[in-house]
Amino acid sequence: MINLNSLNKVQRQAVEKIGGPILVFAGAGSGKTRVLTYKIAYLISEVGIAPENILAVTFTNKAAQEMKSRVSDLLSSEIHGINIGTFHSISARILRKDINLLGYNRDFTIYDQQDSKSLIKNVINNLDLNTKQFDPKSMQIRISNAKNQLFSVDYIENIIDSYGDEKFHQIYSDYQKHLKLNNSVDFDDLLLLPIQIFKSNPTQLAYYQNQYKYVLVDEYQDTNKPQFEMVHMISSKHKDIFVVGDDDQSIYGWRGADISNILNFQQTFGKSRIYKLEQNYRSTKNILEAAWTVVSKNIERAEKKLWTDNSKGDLLELLIGYDERDEAKKILQLITSKQFHLNQSAILYRTNSQSRAIEDELRKSGIAYHIIGGVKFYERKEIKDLICYLRVIVNSHDSISLERIINFPPRGLGASTIAKINMYKENNSKSTYNCLENYSSMNLPDRQSKSINMFYRLIEKYKKLSMTEKSSVILESLLNDLSLKDFYYNQKTDDAINRWEN
Repeated sequence: MINLNSLNKVQRQAVEKIGGPILVFAGAGSGKTRVLTYKIAYLISEVGIAPENILAVTFTNKAAQEMKSRVSDLLSSEIHGINIGTFHSISARILRKDINLLGYNRDFTIYDQQDSKSLIKNVINNLDLNTKQFDPKSMQIRISNAKNQLFSVDYIENIIDSYGDEKFHQIYSDYQKHLKLNNSVDFDDLLLLPIQIFKSNPTQLAYYQNQYKYVLVDEYQDTNKPQFEMVHMISSKHKDIFVVGDDDQSIYGWRGADISNILNFQQTFGKSRIYKLEQNYRSTKNILEAAWTVVSKNIERAEKKLWTDNSKGDLLELLIGYDERDEAKKILQLITSKQFHLNQSAILYRTNSQSRAIEDELRKSGIAYHIIGGVKFYERKEIKDLICYLRVIVNSHDSISLERIINFPPRGLGASTIAKINMYKENNSKSTYNCLENYSSMNLPDRQSKSINMFYRLIEKYKKLSMTEKSSVILESLLNDLSLKDFYYNQKTDDAINRWEN
């Protein structure tokens, strides 16, 4: 039995209420995560719902891990079988089991932004379109926006209104075809394809409806149309859905978040209970009052107002700069005028480009600083190269990953050789990997033919090993076969040595 005495009155009501749709408006600092974790623990310990019959989705891996950890602490035991994860991880789990129903293999590859952009660029080139007029990055954003609005290729075809629309439809259509040919999906597809499975296979939808008897959603104000559609379809049978969010904190409309999902909750799910967490435990009265004067002006918002028992606190300071240079100078003056050490100061900015003016001023003043962030570990070139080797070993149809590694480390297979392989691929309707097996038919010079053959045999070796060996064993052996340590150390640069250490 879990102790609910640490919850305030409204938090406890939301946790103890069972049956039917529940919406919790959770203002900033009002205990949102506490309510979610107590709710999950309560469902398991008091209501008797098995952990494997609970689905809890959030937006970041960190939030999911935090939720699991807190639930385990509340239950004083490890919980097994519970499904707590991000929308993308839960969707990927569904697809690993059922994507074959859509004509894919279960060993599909998930393309990140860089992979997706590379494929789109290939598609644009294959269509003989100008990449300046049809910029791959712009097309990538437009395709993503279409998917976030649930606009299929067929839907786009029916609303063509210009030459640009016509070419976008071609790019979108060919992009999806090549994704499937490569047995790959992008991040947006992770959300779309489960919906396609549910719509085309009612028995599979029924399976997940019976599997997930209680659905919980964190940060509900940030859900987009595919995310809403997925949780709505899964919970539509039993209607035991518990969502937590705050329309005042919805800032991701630019990437597809649909605030109407939370504002229209009752219209969507029918008779519902709504709770408002309005007591803030984090901020001072002055901060809450300042925030209220801003959000209260929003036209579309649920009626609520945060309050706190905390002190009034210091007044807020407003800094106004004429331009980014003036702003940077005033930020520096503000920091140096305060009676604390520089290592107690942090400057937050919205986009990386904003740091330049601030860095310039810091350098002029001789103040040391540290930029936090940069390239994510798994997006570093040296890591991505090895990941692409593993991808091709598992899914040889992944042409984007294959083209990345076919000449890494360098083996004399440059752009002209890749072009000949791609031409052979198009003429014979084969995957890139299947073309490598027929290298003798491509009229390549002996050196390139030999390199392709050696590369193909290397991948075949590890495809066989992958049936019996762990990925760690395969990776260690692959590093040796590729002589990557020598490759990096022979460059005799700090950057190359750092890449090997990574």
